[in-house]
Amino acid sequence: MSTVADEVGWLAGLEDAIDAVFKPVAEVFAAIVFVPITIGDISFPVVVALLILTAVIFTFYFGFIQFRGLKVSYEVIRGRYSSKSDPGEVPHFQALTSALSGTVGLGNIAGVGAAMALGGPGATFWMILAGLLGMCTKFAECTLGVKYREVHADGTVSGGPFKYLPVAFKKFGKWPAKILTGIFAVAILIFGVAGGNMFQANQTFAQVQEVTGGADGFLGSAGAALIFGLVLAGLVAAVILGGIKSIGKTTSRLVPAMGIVYVLACLFVIFVNIDQVPAAFGAIIQGAFAPEGLAGGIVGVMIVGFQRAAFSNEAGLGSAAIAHSAVKTRRPVSEGFVAMFEPLVDTVVICTMTALTIVIANAPSLQAGIDQVQSGGATPDGVLLTSDAFATVISWFPVVLAIAVSLFAFSTLITWSYYGLKAWEYLFGRGKTSEIIYKVIFLAFTVTGSVLTFGQVLNFADSALFVCAFVNLLGVYMLLPVIKREMKAYLADRKSGKLLELGTEPEEKEAARR
Repeated sequence: MSTVADEVGWLAGLEDAIDAVFKPVAEVFAAIVFVPITIGDISFPVVVALLILTAVIFTFYFGFIQFRGLKVSYEVIRGRYSSKSDPGEVPHFQALTSALSGTVGLGNIAGVGAAMALGGPGATFWMILAGLLGMCTKFAECTLGVKYREVHADGTVSGGPFKYLPVAFKKFGKWPAKILTGIFAVAILIFGVAGGNMFQANQTFAQVQEVTGGADGFLGSAGAALIFGLVLAGLVAAVILGGIKSIGKTTSRLVPAMGIVYVLACLFVIFVNIDQVPAAFGAIIQGAFAPEGLAGGIVGVMIVGFQRAAFSNEAGLGSAAIAHSAVKTRRPVSEGFVAMFEPLVDTVVICTMTALTIVIANAPSLQAGIDQVQSGGATPDGVLLTSDAFATVISWFPVVLAIAVSLFAFSTLITWSYYGLKAWEYLFGRGKTSEIIYKVIFLAFTVTGSVLTFGQVLNFADSALFVCAFVNLLGVYMLLPVIKREMKAYLADRKSGKLLELGTEPEEKEAARR
């Protein structure tokens, strides 16, 4: 990719200087956050083990609610138990798509390809399992996000971990609770500005530039990245200035559309290679339980799959609970049921479709990537593995991928602007002036991300995001009995028919009964 920094010497120097300052900080911070556990020849981060172990514990504690509650989830998403008079800002479906737009992104395409190069086709099996377990974690944290939210006089909502963590930590005392919640807010803000903003802007420009002729195309000139960044910032501003209602309306159209386009593209590739499907499933199952030639064997493949899922759906990090807390509802656990669909769509559906496409249509390149990793080489670019798979069917299919990546990145941008805003409000207070200052800063970094990479800054931001897991999960653990009471009461009311009386408008009651 050719950016302004590549063409203009002083910008390249600035980028290198900032990266040089951040490098030791980022390395030390990452070493602390991603401190490894070693099993045999395989090392993996403690935070990943924490996320998976928590998902398993929650699954048993709530009686496998992610499986037995799917029908309830569907009913709530389509508004069966909702009323227009419910407090909040957006309907259940828009809250779901807003949260999904923050998790469905480049990681579902590039990350999956890289994971398969590291763990082979078998990583897909463990990725799916981790996604299914993560559904329960989302259920828990998003229920709390709504339970302890604050609905302001103007109808806007502040919720998520910023509200339930102080309640969970109050046993430790006022100041420890403030400090722990403050750490969470700072981490969310750092990632929101860098990883959820700069990185997405940078990758969007890279993809658009690639399909328009690369460095030799019309976006290859020195000023192209800056102009692109300004245009992108303008598009983002047009959405985020309207708050979560505007974000919800945008994502309710964008997320389903881009998800359907991407999945259909994958299905088309798979259908063209339909004779390879049985062998692909065989490779996934065999690779999950009897991997050949991969360092660490079954444990290594399992860890790669779990790690990819954890990085993809963010279950346990608390970020999604911020978007879900804006939902219009009187029963907090109803949004917990809705949130379960996030890992199902993000990891089980989209990540799996990416993996199947690569295994079925691009097996030679995948094997070459695995061989490269096993011989000590660098992990291949995951986007290229997916793009090459599309190209095996139709030469211009990578353009479809570029469009999908750009839409994924844009939706991630606008959702993380909201997450960052709520962190900003916790740290610096609410108010029009404060909100405008934040949005100007966010949009400025959108432009900066299109022009400069700041690799070490992004590495630091990635580490900051996973700091959230340690703080958030501790708080959720302490409030598990609250969630269970909410769940039992809601399911009992549904069974007895009391939920049908929640709608205040006659037509809503009639629609619910139907």
